[in-house]
Amino acid sequence: MQDELDDALMARAGRGDKSAFAVLVRRHLARATAIAQRILGNRSDAEEVVQEAFLRCWQKAPDWQPAESPGSAAKAGERAQFATWLYRVLNNLCLDRRRRPQPVELEAAGEIADTRDDGFAQTERGEIGKRVAEAMAKLPDRQRAALALCYYEDLGNIEAAAALDISIGALESLLVRGRRALRDSLGDLAIDGGAG
Repeated sequence: MQDELDDALMARAGRGDKSAFAVLVRRHLARATAIAQRILGNRSDAEEVVQEAFLRCWQKAPDWQPAESPGSAAKAGERAQFATWLYRVLNNLCLDRRRRPQPVELEAAGEIADTRDDGFAQTERGEIGKRVAEAMAKLPDRQRAALALCYYEDLGNIEAAAALDISIGALESLLVRGRRALRDSLGDLAIDGGAG
């Protein structure tokens, strides 16, 4: 069952096969959580959104129709590849979560220092990561989602555009604007602006 394609596992899950669904969850959990955390900037919110996304997968399983050809981008009314559909659901849930008024999080109290590696390089890397995360958090939702999917999760433009339910041109425009905004915010870090 580990070697089965996602669509076959969804079909089995649609017939009530919990073990097939468990394989799907194990296969996509880490990446889905990473995407959600990049978009939301908060691990606990990301975990809740991922749980909701997989609940929707389980509910959709009985009606699942796989894509007709691998790699084809789905549009309204067409059948989607499972991963692309999952990332679209996940992105929509993340954007919904960000639009809701949020209570003050426990994370606002600050992070507890990690004592395992306290070298200068680790500290500098942590500070740079924090600055990048703060700059990402200031971007408009769709720019942040596009950057997270393409640069942090290494999705291709076609798959990322499908996950965001936009054209490739619109995705590329979001990426250009997002990179420009990050470059302006983080210019003193000498970020390589030539990527992409």
